[in-house]
Amino acid sequence: MGLNLSFVNKTLMLWLPGLLWVLPALLVVCIDTNGSTSSVGVRPKELNVGALFTLNSAIGKAAKPALFAAIDEINSDWSVLKGTKLNLILHDTNCSGFLGTVEALQLIEKDVVAAIGPQSSGIGHIISHVVNELHVPLLSFGATDPTLSALQYPYFLRTTVSDYFQMYAAADIVEYFQWKEVIAIFVDDDYGRNGISILGDALAKNRAKISYKAALTPGATRSEMDDLLNEVNLMESRVYVVHVNPDSGLMLFSAAKSLGMMTSGYVWITTDWLPTVLDLSEALPQETMELIQGVVALRHHTPDSDGKKWFTSQWKNLKGSETSSFNSYALYAYDSVWLLARALDVFFNEGGNITFSEDPSLHDTNGSALHLTSLHVFDQGKKLLQTLLSMNFTGLTGLVRFDSEKNLINPSFDILNVGGTGVRTIGYWSNHSHLSTVAPELLYMKPPNISVSNQHLYGVIWPGEVTEKPRGWVFPNNGKPLRIAVPYRVTYEEFATKDKGPSGVRGYCIDVFEAAVNLLPYAVPHTYILYGDGRRNPMYSNIVYDVSQNVYDAAVGDITITTNRTRIVDFTQPYMESGLVVVAQVKEVKSSPWSFLRPFTWQMWCVSAAFFLFVGAVVWILEHRMNHEFRGPPSQQLITIVWFSFSTMFFAHRENTVSALGRLVLILWLWVVLIINSSYTASLTSILTVQQLTSRVKGIDSLVSSSDPIGIQDGSFAYNYLTEELNIAESRIRILKSQNDYTDMLEKGPNNGGVAAIVDELPYVELFLTSTKCNFRIVGQEFTKSGWGFIFQRDSPLGVDLSTAILQLSENGDLQRIHDKWLSRDGCSAQTDPIDDNQLSLTSFWGLFLICGIACFIALIFFSCRVCCQYRRFNTDGDERGIEDPESRETNRRSSMRATSFKDLIEFVDKKETEVKEMLKLKRKSSDQRRASSTCSDGQPSLTP
Repeated sequence: MGLNLSFVNKTLMLWLPGLLWVLPALLVVCIDTNGSTSSVGVRPKELNVGALFTLNSAIGKAAKPALFAAIDEINSDWSVLKGTKLNLILHDTNCSGFLGTVEALQLIEKDVVAAIGPQSSGIGHIISHVVNELHVPLLSFGATDPTLSALQYPYFLRTTVSDYFQMYAAADIVEYFQWKEVIAIFVDDDYGRNGISILGDALAKNRAKISYKAALTPGATRSEMDDLLNEVNLMESRVYVVHVNPDSGLMLFSAAKSLGMMTSGYVWITTDWLPTVLDLSEALPQETMELIQGVVALRHHTPDSDGKKWFTSQWKNLKGSETSSFNSYALYAYDSVWLLARALDVFFNEGGNITFSEDPSLHDTNGSALHLTSLHVFDQGKKLLQTLLSMNFTGLTGLVRFDSEKNLINPSFDILNVGGTGVRTIGYWSNHSHLSTVAPELLYMKPPNISVSNQHLYGVIWPGEVTEKPRGWVFPNNGKPLRIAVPYRVTYEEFATKDKGPSGVRGYCIDVFEAAVNLLPYAVPHTYILYGDGRRNPMYSNIVYDVSQNVYDAAVGDITITTNRTRIVDFTQPYMESGLVVVAQVKEVKSSPWSFLRPFTWQMWCVSAAFFLFVGAVVWILEHRMNHEFRGPPSQQLITIVWFSFSTMFFAHRENTVSALGRLVLILWLWVVLIINSSYTASLTSILTVQQLTSRVKGIDSLVSSSDPIGIQDGSFAYNYLTEELNIAESRIRILKSQNDYTDMLEKGPNNGGVAAIVDELPYVELFLTSTKCNFRIVGQEFTKSGWGFIFQRDSPLGVDLSTAILQLSENGDLQRIHDKWLSRDGCSAQTDPIDDNQLSLTSFWGLFLICGIACFIALIFFSCRVCCQYRRFNTDGDERGIEDPESRETNRRSSMRATSFKDLIEFVDKKETEVKEMLKLKRKSSDQRRASSTCSDGQPSLTP
């Protein structure tokens, strides 16, 4: 039976338009390129999408046209959602947490698949609880509070950059200009508090801090702002980080300008709220620009692209556009809609369906008009959320992709500087390279580099139209003088102690501090507070700790700079060099009949005597065979050796040397003797002509190795150094509480209840020695190097300025004049050279002895080799028996291999050189004759004349 094709064609033409509308709503089977099949979800004709933000705000005015533009483009492009239309339901939160919550409930009541917004972080916290319960994804393009990324809000998805990164950008700017303290001015809500909390953490990583948190009430009035700024203006820091709402921020700068806080010396850094306001207008009024001259601001960085240029050109024609320009939040709002549309398309392609169900935990109560049962749970909300998190595309703001913490990747900011009639970009910040003058998208192609040398910004025009970097702080003008702790010393009051004058203190350290303060370009009101009871020296470690704990603002006195102390406080440049030395009692060494032995140590005397005999013996060995002056009976030869050895000390030896080796050894030895004699003469002259002092303690090494008691000054850091660094037992330490204790304990000595020595800092010791009768001296060398400095709390800018002032005092001579006023006195010299130091030890001469010894051994080796060769020639008899028969020759060869007696060898060595040569000559002649005779007896013709 045939098929009428004409009928089929007409039928298809009638039904085809209807099928095109029905297909998106049908579940069909798709065949992929590999021939496999996958189900596609039912695509509804319309989907409700909610939008929730404050329409009449700096962010809302930019976001509203952007949302409408994105919705219109998506709905007009069939390829995006394949015919499904997005229905945007817009609700106004009116900057109210309560109204925002009500609007959110009304919005979700309309079964929206997602909500875009809110712009407020405070409202975001409240609404997040609603969407968590109903499983509706919340895409916020304006809520930047970092805590909204917490696991507590799984359905909150931030489609803009978190304030976490913005605060680190602000902290890097503070670090770049080397400021250590800032004052944070913020709105006291979730957005402000949580952002400033992150700023504090970011600054702490750079050893900076927020010195004061100035909180503004949301919606604060002008008078409240005036009061707040008056308060912070009395404080030390002049670096302000402003983190407020865009709609009220300019009022704050108006108040600051009226109070004279927009002049030179002030630093204002704002977060992105200021560009949010400025970017809404292509040309701001002159009066507005005058309020913010010199301000440094952060703005979300969005790379230039064709899409961004198109959006810019279409802005004024967009539906709902009320401003001449837009800010970055418009771009993030636009990308949020496209993110949702692309995710929905993937959601449907993966078989997702849009269904809602009732929440059993929600039910209406009698008499209630809330109708909670109208709120439905989005059954596929979790799947749609996962799809949103997995999206990866390029929008107007750049790459849209989320990391594991649901933050947009590659966060970056423009760094702007307001000047004249506009703003200019002085650099960029990104988590890839931090501060840079190169756009972040260009740096992403290179390896990350956040080193200090890689941080760059263009020049800044600061408030007051100055280009020089502000110092960032002034001395606080709040009527509170600097609280300075001064150690109430009992010993060595010349350095710092109580006084009856107006300041209440006096001393060398006080005068240095006052002279340094007078060099500062600003006044430093301060008051001195004595630290201690006046009965004993205070513990200096306690003073340092109290300054670190803000009990005092600073400490002035003879405080030593040590490693442990620098970990908790800051020191100025040292104004006095210091170090630990050992002081011991010394006695004058009187002349004695044996003074001539003192130049050398006993080891030196022994080694010298041994080498005199050794060299004499070596020369005798080398000269004995050829020099008649070194021959004779054994007793005479022994006397010759001894006489020759010691006569070389005075170059009075009468024996001549004739051998080359003997002369070589003698020349080297006379060179050594010359040096020893010269050293001996110089040392003996010093001993006999200069007063010599001696002490049983030679320095810190001998003191540590002994078990004698050691005295230290009360309150000194020497106690910890001796016990912790040198491991000296605490039982050996004696605390000396007065200068009289120094003298008494040293004079008693360790055997009578005193101390063997005192370990103290050099300035104290020098002052102590000037008051003694030269009975005490410093022994050994200074074994630590440090200095005294003034103490300030960590990162106090006053410490840096005072360090510069101390250097000026040193350069202009004032520091030395203050020293001479308080510390210069006539008395014994602080240093002395004990007699033991004048003794010459073996250490100073072992090199000479080594050279001479090596020369002697080499000469003996050459001599022995020569004698052995002669003896071998003399003892060989093979040639003499060459005429014997082979059997006899073999027998004699074996006999010649027997060992020669030691006695024969000694007798041979004892012979004169001339005798040995004559014997070898005769033996050679006899051997030649016998060889000739042997030749004739073998039948050879004899040539007889």
